[in-house]
Amino acid sequence: MWAYDSVFYHIYPLGFCGAPHDNDGVLTHSILKIADWAGHIEKLGADAMYLGPVFESDCHGYDTRDYRRVDCRLGTNEDLKTVCAELRKHGIRVIFDGVFNHVGRGFWAFRDVQERKWDSPYKDWFHINFGGNSGYNDGFWYEGWEGHYELVKLNLQNPSVVRHQFDAIREWVRLFDIDGLRLDVAYCLPPEYLRALRAFTNSLKPGFVLLGEALHGDYNRWMNDEMCHSVTNYECYKGLYSSFNTMNLFEIGYSLNRQFGPESWTLYRGKPLLNFLDNHDVERIASILTEKAHLRAAWGLLFGMPGVPAIYYGSEWGMEGRKADGDAALRPACAAPQETELTQYIAALARARAQSPALRHGGYRQMLQTNRQLIFERACDGGRVLVAVNADAAPFQAHFDAGAPAGQDLITGETQQFGGAVTLAPHRAYYWHVG
Repeated sequence: MWAYDSVFYHIYPLGFCGAPHDNDGVLTHSILKIADWAGHIEKLGADAMYLGPVFESDCHGYDTRDYRRVDCRLGTNEDLKTVCAELRKHGIRVIFDGVFNHVGRGFWAFRDVQERKWDSPYKDWFHINFGGNSGYNDGFWYEGWEGHYELVKLNLQNPSVVRHQFDAIREWVRLFDIDGLRLDVAYCLPPEYLRALRAFTNSLKPGFVLLGEALHGDYNRWMNDEMCHSVTNYECYKGLYSSFNTMNLFEIGYSLNRQFGPESWTLYRGKPLLNFLDNHDVERIASILTEKAHLRAAWGLLFGMPGVPAIYYGSEWGMEGRKADGDAALRPACAAPQETELTQYIAALARARAQSPALRHGGYRQMLQTNRQLIFERACDGGRVLVAVNADAAPFQAHFDAGAPAGQDLITGETQQFGGAVTLAPHRAYYWHVG
């Protein structure tokens, strides 16, 4: 599966393009700006684009009005075709955000129910009780997603609903040649729906990938041969920033061993999860880290650990954004990409991962663990790489058995001798290829 070898770049288009908060019905062509970033994304080493919601919606994109028309605040279907084509010219595959659990109150079928009530042929598309009323005084009660009644939950047991969505996906492949979907709130989607979606998309295009949003629990519930290919690794997201903030790398070490370790009881060995330091829903990594010097080490750990790394736009140069300031602070408009020492470092990490089968597919074995240092092995038939991280502000003398006399750092190209203790520089990550 191509996605397992990829580095994803994540854009939330409505924020990125500076769209108004509410759909004002005014057509712009701002989504074309994404095409201008294709060179930056390629240079960064990302070869897959995860586009957040792009289709017509009431407000933030996850309240869909129409699965077949690009949001007028972003542009037209032709504009999106242009963007996708330009990304492919730069070797970047594209996946869309698939919002299938719920729609907005402006969704055309729900509007029909509002108007015609029980006479609407679409009343069974939703979970409706005509014996009650909604907070919007619709004259009927309906189920909203997790109590958010601006998000109308769809009845995914209704074959007509499923057919409507699958027809839209088929059209997305035909028009935009997409390579997969990120499934919003995949943890809410019925298992039978996920199985049907997997079978359907398998028939559409070879290598079509399904990446599910999962927050908690056993990810195997949604990630298997019949459902999603991968899911979001929120367990390690928390562990990554928290380990640095508390100076306790045992936290992320525990999660990595629990998920990917060599023992028979580990949960996801050989199953690449989607790893991230931040996204459109959470605090920016540059804001949540209490020590900014930890940024490089955190990125180094992200690209060195098992799974597929994702970069959220702007975080590659240290953009800040705090959850307490609202979603808009996490999803700002960006005029042009910035080239900084951090972007160059992340590009070097991506190059190292691209040239190393072990970093992309290797297992996980801890070799040294302290509160402030972590060394682990990534090994497969394609070789061995030792990943070392020093979170401390002081150098550290690491004593461990490398199993080789020397190694080459895939980030810097430098040779490291392993004859005695190895000095780990402060706030530094290393990828030593040892054969």
